[in-house]
Amino acid sequence: MGAQPAAATVGPPSRGGDAGRPPRPSALSDGHGARRGRRRRTAARLRACGPYAARRPARSRRSPGAARRPCAALTAPPARAPQLPRRRPPARPASGAAAAMAEGEPWAPAPGARVCGAHAGRPLELFCEDCGRCVCALCPALGPHRGHSARLLPHAVHHKQELMALCLKDLEERKEQEAGNRRSVEQAANDLKARAIMSKRQLSDKVTELQLLLREEESLAKNFIDEKTQQALEAHDQQLESCQEKLAALETFSHRIRQIQQHSDPVQLLEKYTEIEKEMQEPRRLLEQWHPIPLSFEHILNHYKHFVTVLQSILQKPLEARLKEDVFSSLNATAKKEPGTVLKTMSPVDRLLFLKHARSPTWEYDSLHPRLKLSDDRLVVSCNWRRMFYPCGPQRFDKLWQVLSRDAFLSGSHYWEVDLLHAGAGWWIGAAYPSIGRKGDSETCRLGWNRASWCLKKFDFEYWAFHKGERIPILIEDDPDRIGMFLDYEAGILSFYNVTDGMAHLHTFRCKFTEPVYPALRLWEGSIGICKLT
Repeated sequence: MGAQPAAATVGPPSRGGDAGRPPRPSALSDGHGARRGRRRRTAARLRACGPYAARRPARSRRSPGAARRPCAALTAPPARAPQLPRRRPPARPASGAAAAMAEGEPWAPAPGARVCGAHAGRPLELFCEDCGRCVCALCPALGPHRGHSARLLPHAVHHKQELMALCLKDLEERKEQEAGNRRSVEQAANDLKARAIMSKRQLSDKVTELQLLLREEESLAKNFIDEKTQQALEAHDQQLESCQEKLAALETFSHRIRQIQQHSDPVQLLEKYTEIEKEMQEPRRLLEQWHPIPLSFEHILNHYKHFVTVLQSILQKPLEARLKEDVFSSLNATAKKEPGTVLKTMSPVDRLLFLKHARSPTWEYDSLHPRLKLSDDRLVVSCNWRRMFYPCGPQRFDKLWQVLSRDAFLSGSHYWEVDLLHAGAGWWIGAAYPSIGRKGDSETCRLGWNRASWCLKKFDFEYWAFHKGERIPILIEDDPDRIGMFLDYEAGILSFYNVTDGMAHLHTFRCKFTEPVYPALRLWEGSIGICKLT
């Protein structure tokens, strides 16, 4: 298809002799092609800009008298630009059941049902273990309980009911033991009354032989017995009152737990349980068994059997002074006891229960003081008469003869034993955080003198429990050859037991552990070893 001539339509009419001569074909064709390309590009831009831009007239570079050729892109109907989605204004948040329906939730709260306060209309379906509150399903994900541990309400109720059942069982055992203590005290009081009456009768038979001189002595002796008996009975009455109060408190607490346990509403059950959770989780103490010591007056009777021959000289002294000097009184064990004295014992701790958590930690070479040395199995630490050449490091104690274990306890229960048979007159055993000071001999480095360590200390014949510089004296009659240490990280318990004396309890530290716990010791002389239990 040939190119069309552009003689009469390109420019203005020619003048003079140029009227019939066509213009130069190269310049005209080039100018017309350039203008056509510009029109195409303008049309494309107008189509891209939208319908309003397409309606604007395009400027022409032709002269006013030149013939105008309409462009197909400009004469065609404007192209319709793609419609963008209209932005709707944000809707106001619905509340209650409307919010649940708006979010597509099939659940609707029943009349009278408990709903979440943070997300109105949401049902209480979970129980936050960290806060002890019933929450909706959105609270652990989007609400104030984000990241907390949560359980479904039925599971939480079942778990709390199990805890309350265990607590009730423990309370029943304690009630039974307190009832046994009450029976023991009542029996002791009755026996004491009977023995007091019998002793007074026997005393009367002996004293009547002394006639008038012994009448006054009889009165003094009876008053003495009555006084001691009254003191003992008053002490026993206080003990009975204490037992009764404890029984009443245990019964009240049991009844309260039983009411909560049988509550039909799971939300109220969990709320009530949260109120008494601290009381239920109080550390169990070893229960005391009371054994009232009978108050005997046999020594008075024996005294008056030998009284007749030396009556005149003996009566010059008070009765209590004479009883203290009498040999029969010194041989009687109950004569030295205060009236109403009760011997309290505790149920022995079974070592097998601790051995279920047995550990055999080894000592860390990098923390060992240069005057200490390790055995090949890293269980025994002993003092050395010369200084060892250990590599210097930030973990090594450079002043205090201390060492930490290689094994750290971050959770759970752990039990280990320390052999003290070859230890000297001074030692410290316990546990510490890794943040305890290592350089120097300040309180930040001393075992038991800061918040990062706990220990049991011996010096000569005295024992103390140390933490943060506070010391508590501990009464130990015979030096123990082996001491056991029990750590419950979650419960915050570090206890010491005398294994040599049948697992006698020595001391318990209670705190909230925030760092890994390492067994630790400090030594002056001799050697200390970890017993191999595993």
